[in-house]
Amino acid sequence: MFDELHDAVDRTSSGGGNTTGIDATPRRSDEVLLDAYSRTVTQVVDEVGDAVVRVDVQDAKRQRGGSGSGVVVASDGLVLTNSHVVAGQQRVELALTDGRRLGGRVIGDDPDTDLALVRTEEPVRLSSARLGDSKSLRRGQLVVAIGNPLGFESTVTAGVVSAFGRSMRSATGRLIDDIIQTDAALNPGNSGGPLVSSAGQVVGINTAVILGAQGICFAVASNTASYVLGELVRHGRVRRGFLGLSVDQVGIGRRMQVAHDLAQERCVAIASLSPHGAAEEAGLLRGDRILSLDGVKVTGADDLLRLLNADRIGRTVLVEILRGTEKLRVWVMPSERPPHRESEKGTAKG
Repeated sequence: MFDELHDAVDRTSSGGGNTTGIDATPRRSDEVLLDAYSRTVTQVVDEVGDAVVRVDVQDAKRQRGGSGSGVVVASDGLVLTNSHVVAGQQRVELALTDGRRLGGRVIGDDPDTDLALVRTEEPVRLSSARLGDSKSLRRGQLVVAIGNPLGFESTVTAGVVSAFGRSMRSATGRLIDDIIQTDAALNPGNSGGPLVSSAGQVVGINTAVILGAQGICFAVASNTASYVLGELVRHGRVRRGFLGLSVDQVGIGRRMQVAHDLAQERCVAIASLSPHGAAEEAGLLRGDRILSLDGVKVTGADDLLRLLNADRIGRTVLVEILRGTEKLRVWVMPSERPPHRESEKGTAKG
């Protein structure tokens, strides 16, 4: 019976009488597509897999504590991972895919982007991965996540780019921009591992999942990682501007919008000033409402924090404010933000 059905399917697909109504062409096409998909994923793993490491941290009693993942981004032993994986640590242990275990030193940590950089303590040559251009991603594009979820080493999952340009809060309260959303499955332990394109380039560093949700996972974009990597290598930290003030988001009011021809409906009001800080030295006052910085609108605390990048440290910037009913222009010179200064609930410091 099976041979007869098989012959009938062959006759149908070769142009014979379609007496069975069975078409074998979709089945064979699906197999071809599956083979292409599988080949792509395996090629990515072959190219990048050896560059993925497990990052182990120790507790105060030098017992193994938590672990995460990392990706070697320079063959002389530079490993990119998440800040929350190595938080508070100066040294970690790196487990390679070939079974070797190497000591690692945390040379830079940026909680604001949840990224950190580790260097092996002994000189070695390691397999490394290339950082790609996350701006070239498209929705629906195939991506592969490699890491060590729940202690299962060198685990591979695949999915697509669900969305890009998302934002999420870091542990410090600062907004991380340009987050990639993917449905490639992530679990605890994947943190710090690479999200890889079909071209074998790292386009993101896996960082978070939404608990209770399925298929909603996030990665810090590789372009952000490239910038942070450069800052950590050169300075051991990511430099950001600091005005010495805290702000709250407020509405402007229709009357003030009309009076000063303002398109924006919201801005930020200065809630407090640091003594002898840049803002106080420039003459800014508590209650002043900041409209823009260097001509860019400030509609919320996140806008102000985003604009205070390293390029503005030590350079005079123009701040437009509302003081009472009067619109003023004030010149301020940001200093470098002290390390690990965190935002407060309902207030952002800049």
